[in-house]
Amino acid sequence: MRQPALTSTSSFQALAAHASTARQWQLRQLFADDAQRFPKLTVDAAGLFLDYSKNRLDSRSVELLLDLARERGVERLRDAMFAGEKINSTEQRAVLHTALRMPRGKALVVDGQDIGHDVHAVLDQMRGFTDRVRSGAWLGYTGKPITDVVNIGIGGSDLGPKMAVLALRSYAHPRLKMHFVSNVDGHDMDAALAQVNPETTLFIIASKTFVTAETMLNAGTARSWFLQSAKEEDLARHFVAVSTNTEAVRAFGIDTANMFPFWDWVGGRYSVWSSIGLSLALAVGFGYFSDFLAGAHAMDEHFRTAPLEQNMPVLLAMVGFWNRQFLDAASLSIAPYHQDLSRFPAYLQQLDMESNGKRVTRSGSAIDTPTCPVVWGECGTNAQHAYFQLLHQGSDVTPIDFIAALRATHDLPGHHDSLLANCFAQSEAFMTGKTAEEARADLQAQKLSEAEIEALLPHKVFPGNRPSNTILMDQLTPSTLGALIALYEHKTFVQGAIWDINSFDQWGVELGKVLAKNIHAELTGAVQPERHDSSTNGLIVMAKAAQHL
Repeated sequence: MRQPALTSTSSFQALAAHASTARQWQLRQLFADDAQRFPKLTVDAAGLFLDYSKNRLDSRSVELLLDLARERGVERLRDAMFAGEKINSTEQRAVLHTALRMPRGKALVVDGQDIGHDVHAVLDQMRGFTDRVRSGAWLGYTGKPITDVVNIGIGGSDLGPKMAVLALRSYAHPRLKMHFVSNVDGHDMDAALAQVNPETTLFIIASKTFVTAETMLNAGTARSWFLQSAKEEDLARHFVAVSTNTEAVRAFGIDTANMFPFWDWVGGRYSVWSSIGLSLALAVGFGYFSDFLAGAHAMDEHFRTAPLEQNMPVLLAMVGFWNRQFLDAASLSIAPYHQDLSRFPAYLQQLDMESNGKRVTRSGSAIDTPTCPVVWGECGTNAQHAYFQLLHQGSDVTPIDFIAALRATHDLPGHHDSLLANCFAQSEAFMTGKTAEEARADLQAQKLSEAEIEALLPHKVFPGNRPSNTILMDQLTPSTLGALIALYEHKTFVQGAIWDINSFDQWGVELGKVLAKNIHAELTGAVQPERHDSSTNGLIVMAKAAQHL
């Protein structure tokens, strides 16, 4: 059903009128005026706690935002997704990454298929395989157990498992070292192969179609490298596939008994829960992988059943929409205060920007508001010594999501208190800032002359009033990581519903791929670069000349 333009809805217009006043609010004053602001603007679910009180809004703002969510059909579209309706309209597909983490025995029939049965059949296959590799029962071609696993994929077939393996480092098998190769740049593969031994290395080729250009080039390179030491009949002991292309997998030399399928209703950036997560299951073991799925399922159930007023993904999404639409925040910074979450900002870049980085609605009409912000970030405390200067005193307002665990998974004394002190202090500093009067008092305390104070004063003022969320968990575990990822998945879904975007296709990825095929032929063959603009033609000529030096 065609949605009316977002700005024409009554709830949006009410929000716009409210925002004209709210833009002038000062967070310091909002906290001073309401002693209950923190408990009012916090929520917990599935092992996570969200504090969104340090945003330039109040309870009335939240009411109006939720009115908009209802008018835009967030609940209706959410229920359609969970029911297996084909909400990915441009590809006529269901969107069922949530089914990948359903407990055994929950039935969901889509197009005559029992999705739950199919999912758990693959999970059982993964359990058997990972148990054999981790126990040492799976042996390489010289009779040695596997010590290294190289996951070859790109996009969601790399970002999800790589992020999760690093995040759950504390739970990893002591014998198995995990490597990830995604970039078609040969330096990526070269660096990985330099660290591994063909006798003890397992390669996972992650490509649904088994024709993804970057992945298959890397897979072919790994195969050639392996065959320098081994025979073709040994490939089956060292290569497995996450794919549905049986013939291509067999032709590569992989035993199809070690082919782990997934389905077209699993989008790449939502696929870490499927057999794409095989590297994660190998690293942490199937028991912890099951906990990872269970944490996500707990967030799914919360999102599916909680009223909007206490629904964490909905609240996170609507606060983000408020900042994007009414505070002109063109980017969102992700600041995990946990080194093991160092790849989480990169993971969210794909999740959010590939999903909602679009300019037309489901029906093809131009969207009349800004859509997805640019997502970027780095771990605290490193971020504080890099780009926080811009966030504190730059001319743009950039909201920040702080993410932290209350307890560490290490036992090194002193570190965790210092980490949390920095995290909480930064969120406070972005909110309060420092006024000219406060800066002057600090400079006077240093016994500076009046001339020195006047010269330094403008540089010492922090405007503050900069929005942030803080997301806490007791400890970073498989379960809380699963819940955290699912939280952001559903946040992305809700914002897509507000903008009337199909969050589950990615046609913008295709154009560059098509052009790259043509240019590749021109770089490697006799085809002359005459079909392009003068810049592209010139670059191709330079590259071809360099190859002959």
